[in-house]
Amino acid sequence: MTLLGLLVLAIIAAITGSLGQALAGYSLGGCLVSAVVGFIGAYLGMWIARRFGLPDILVLNIDGQAFPVVWSIIGSAIFSALVGLFTRRR
Repeated sequence: MTLLGLLVLAIIAAITGSLGQALAGYSLGGCLVSAVVGFIGAYLGMWIARRFGLPDILVLNIDGQAFPVVWSIIGSAIFSALVGLFTRRR
């Protein structure tokens, strides 16, 4: 993977991570954290999709790497909601 491809992949992950955090209503941090949440959300979302036999929706191929945009947003929202559920003060 080229440096430009990795940069584009990180930007898309940051966008999907921030959208997932916005849907969950809990922000974990800034832009770099949103990119990490986006990558975790992509793995979590694809795991859920494969587990239930759901199709891939809106997959971007960047330098041969497939990035599932919709499942990344859904996975990011689930991950952010779970982190927010366990870290909020009561």
